[in-house]
Amino acid sequence: MPAQPVSVLAALSGGVDSSVAAALLIQQGHPVIGMMMRLWSEEAGAGDPPSRAAQDIELAGQVAQRLGIPFHLADARQQQRAIVVQSFLDDYAQGLTPNPCLTCNRFFRWDFLLDQAAALGAPFIATGHYARLRQQDGRVQLLRGRDPAKDQSYVLHGLSQSQLARTLLPLGELTKSEVRRLARQFGLPVAERSDSQDLCFLAGGDYRPFLLRHAPHTASPGPIYSVDGRLLGQHQGLAFYTIGQRKGLGFSAGAPYYVISKDLAQNALIVGLLEQLGSDQLSLADVHWIAESAPPEPFRASVKIRYTAQPAWAQVTPLAGGRAALHFEHPLRDITPGQSAVFYQDDLCLGGGVIQP
Repeated sequence: MPAQPVSVLAALSGGVDSSVAAALLIQQGHPVIGMMMRLWSEEAGAGDPPSRAAQDIELAGQVAQRLGIPFHLADARQQQRAIVVQSFLDDYAQGLTPNPCLTCNRFFRWDFLLDQAAALGAPFIATGHYARLRQQDGRVQLLRGRDPAKDQSYVLHGLSQSQLARTLLPLGELTKSEVRRLARQFGLPVAERSDSQDLCFLAGGDYRPFLLRHAPHTASPGPIYSVDGRLLGQHQGLAFYTIGQRKGLGFSAGAPYYVISKDLAQNALIVGLLEQLGSDQLSLADVHWIAESAPPEPFRASVKIRYTAQPAWAQVTPLAGGRAALHFEHPLRDITPGQSAVFYQDDLCLGGGVIQP
């Protein structure tokens, strides 16, 4: 946190976290500008209730008014659709299971907000993420948030040094319950508002209908094979299945079967028994090191293979070309191509990369 008051662009979302982050900055003496990014989403039909996005915009404006700060609504729909949504559709078409929040933060949201901040004369941006930043030897380190149930360092691991150096994370030392209490103390209209669990661009929580509307080519039926090559049934499109899935496979057998992998070349879904699911190793591409350089030698790290996963110990071997190989101490059942594996040493987030098929 800057020692002296500086202008900060606070990214408001209409939720309690970003609102409290802005309020804390004001309390600390920083001149704050509120900004809501208008994001692309499927429009509600005539007669439908207001979308979550429309409610978000209204509440963000109310929060800014309550805090007495300027409020800007920045139209980011075109860029977000081209970068984040298109990547989401492309990844599913390639048999992957992406996390669009990572793509958004790394390749869109931070760049957009920093550009907006510069245009308004604010050297810093602030968000309501639960993570911490620390200056160390001329570098910015990313650390887990103090609240283990809300830590969001995983979704920020792709940010660069230049982005982190201009970022403030006021909630990093707080728990969710403390943030709720502060929201009530500040008299914010979002103090009791529930957190959104959906992707911002989905009209509802299920991605499958969204894919059918915007990438119908992903609904290409094909065979379901057992690991040993037996034909067991037909799938409705590889994009509609996830690694480890048991229900909804569309065939019956004497024992429960799970999705093991996807064979994109044959458009085939590969299933197997529980003991055939999982692996103790994986490979990564597009690895991002927060310190801007890979460690010179293999190292032991705590690794999360998706946002909600429990950390698991692994040997991480950095490789040339932005790649890495991981060998886990124990097999993991839910290794999913398209998700990201993120490395930690204690609370320090080192970086991460995209799991390959």
